[in-house]
Amino acid sequence: MMIQINPAVPVSTPNGKALAHFLIDYGPEHHLLWVCFQDNGEIWTWPNPDVRARENPTFKRIFSETQKH
Repeated sequence: MMIQINPAVPVSTPNGKALAHFLIDYGPEHHLLWVCFQDNGEIWTWPNPDVRARENPTFKRIFSETQKH
């Protein structure tokens, strides 16, 4: 199943900051896959363990340096 995320969600990936636009779910035996448009224009698909929500002080989601990707 493929789901469009609207509005896109700001995330951190191993390649840096990105916006997640789609989520791919192949079922219970697989990680969710996030289709992310990186800030440098590249498009990557990342498994769930490699994607993190970005900081958002409004929601009190503030990370220390050791927690950042």
